[in-house]
Amino acid sequence: MNQMLSDSTSTTTATTETASPGVPPGVTAEPIRFAKPQRIAFVQSCWHREIVGECRIAFLQEIEVRGIAPSQVDLFEVPGAFEIPLHAQLLAKTRRYTAIVAAGLVVDGGIYRHDFVAGTVINALMDVQLRTEVPVFSAVLTPQQFHEHATHFEFFRKHFAIKGIEVAEACANTLHALERLRGQVAAGMP
Repeated sequence: MNQMLSDSTSTTTATTETASPGVPPGVTAEPIRFAKPQRIAFVQSCWHREIVGECRIAFLQEIEVRGIAPSQVDLFEVPGAFEIPLHAQLLAKTRRYTAIVAAGLVVDGGIYRHDFVAGTVINALMDVQLRTEVPVFSAVLTPQQFHEHATHFEFFRKHFAIKGIEVAEACANTLHALERLRGQVAAGMP
């Protein structure tokens, strides 16, 4: 069942201790000044929600540091990663969102199954992006080895938090670059 999530997780403003990719430890990224308001859809799979949720939490904290308030991000949940592309496509077609972020964990049910699912999801997300011209970012991950024990859960929780920061950085920078590019195109500049 597709549904919009209510954000029950409190987010805090990142401090100077926030480590962002490309930014030295102890220094925060400068907020980006957008010419127009940005609205982002964050689509997350339910499968291993406690792990994937770390990506969402880190994303919301980092996107705020980069100039987009968490209130400008709508959260959606789908059953699994396989359902993310259709949801992303429907959201992109609304023209409400300037970007869509997908997060999910695809674990093995045999090597061919999880590789097939992950590849299918990534290819479909790229297709949505190219057809709609709404940027789609992926934090859909498929580990080579995943076992249902505390060590792997903790490792992947931390890994998804890192991916949340990285996808927020990519999202904000891409939105800013596209905003500038569209302005140049509208002005007839090369």
